[in-house]
Amino acid sequence: MACCGDARSWAAHQQGPLARGGTRPLRCVRRYIVLLLVAALGPGVARAAPTLRIAVLKFGTVNWVMDVIAHHGLDRANGIRIDKLALASAPATLVALQAGRVDCAVSDWLWVSRERAAGAHWTFFPFSTDLGALVAARGAPIHRLADLRHRRLGVAGSPLDKSWVILQALARERHIDLARDARISFGAPPLLNQELLAGRLDAVLTYWNFAAQLTSRGLPVVLPMSDALRKLGFKVPIPLVGYVVSDRWARAHPRALAGFVRATRQAESILATSNAEWRWLGPRTGTRDPAELAALRKGFRAGIPLHWGQRERHEAEALYALFARVGGRTLVGSSPTLQPGTFLDSVRY
Repeated sequence: MACCGDARSWAAHQQGPLARGGTRPLRCVRRYIVLLLVAALGPGVARAAPTLRIAVLKFGTVNWVMDVIAHHGLDRANGIRIDKLALASAPATLVALQAGRVDCAVSDWLWVSRERAAGAHWTFFPFSTDLGALVAARGAPIHRLADLRHRRLGVAGSPLDKSWVILQALARERHIDLARDARISFGAPPLLNQELLAGRLDAVLTYWNFAAQLTSRGLPVVLPMSDALRKLGFKVPIPLVGYVVSDRWARAHPRALAGFVRATRQAESILATSNAEWRWLGPRTGTRDPAELAALRKGFRAGIPLHWGQRERHEAEALYALFARVGGRTLVGSSPTLQPGTFLDSVRY
C-alpha cells in the first residue's frame, strides 16, 4: 500500500495519470486489492502452514495419534499441515522415506544408527517406550524363563526382533539358551496369536498391542519386556520406537518440526487422560470389544514417553551395547557404538 497511500490518495491517483493512459495506478489498484484480500482471509494466506508428510503402517498404533490430531485439529492449532501416507508394511514406510516421498516415518533408533554408520543422515525422536511381552497359553505351566525349556515358543517378527534379543539377554544371565532349549517359531503377530489360542504354541513373545489382545481374553503375561529391561539393570523407560526425519529436513523446516512435536504430544495427552476419546477411537483400533479396548488403552498409556533427556539417551547407549553384544553386526551394522546424531538434539522433554 506504500505506493498508493491511503484510500483518499488512491482515489486521487485515479483522476490523473489514468486519464492520460498511465499504468502505475493500475498496478497500485491490483496491489491494494490483494492486500485487502490477505487482511480479510487472515495470516494463513500470507504465510502458508508448513507441511509434514508422514508414512505410517496402515494398522500401526501411530495412526491412533494421527487420528486424534485430525479429530481435534491439533495440526492446524499448531500451525502445520500433516499429510499421512498409509502403507501396508513397515519396510514400505522406510522405502518411502528414503525415496523422498515423505518427510517422516516411524522406526527405531537401531535402524537410524545403522543407517548413519553407512553414511545416511536420519535422526530420531520418541513415539513410544512400549515393546512387547511374553504371554503364556491358558493353563500352560510357564511362570518364569526356565519354564520355556522344551516348550513351543512363538516369536513375533524375525530373529533380530528387539524383544527377542532382550529376552535372550536376560535368559543368558540365568544360564538359559532359549535359541537352543526352546522350540522357536518366528511369525507374524496375528498368526502367532491364533496359534497360541488354538493350543499349538505354549507361549508367544509378541508386540504390546497383540499381547493386549491376548490378555483381554484372560491369557497370563509371564514377562513384559519393560520388566525384562529393569531386570537387566536399565532404570528408566527407553523409547525404542519413534519418528525419523533427516537432519537436513529438520534444519530446513523448524516450524513444521516444532508444530508436529507439539501436536503429537497434545494428542498423547488426550489419549492419556480421556476414556471418552478411546471410545471414539475404538473402531479405528480394529476392535469393538470393551475388554480388548481397555487393554489397548492401558498398554498405549504405559508407553507414552514422559521424559526424553540426557538420562534416557545415556540408557539408550547402554542398551545399544547390549544389542550389539547379543545381536551382533546383523542387528546393529558396522558400528559397535551408537552413532552420533542418532537422536535429534532439538527435541527434549
